[in-house]
Amino acid sequence: MIQKSMQIQLANGLEARPVAVLVQKASMFDSEIYIEAEGKKVNAKSIMGMMSLGLNMGEEVTVIANGKDEEDAVANLENYISGNEKE
Repeated sequence: MIQKSMQIQLANGLEARPVAVLVQKASMFDSEIYIEAEGKKVNAKSIMGMMSLGLNMGEEVTVIANGKDEEDAVANLENYISGNEKE
């Protein structure tokens, strides 16, 4: 299991469209992936769970992954959350 803290650098934070993209990216991996923020931990593959976080630009999140492709999963999500990859 690995976990990494990062800051959301998406202009509109994690609203509907960016959440859908993030869930799509997380779903490409076999590992269990969770996003933790403000004391809440949700499955990154769940659109409803992710929407419930209501995260904005600049907020800190921790990505937690456990499984055979956990390192690739965290790197991929960090690249997206950090604003380095377009939708």
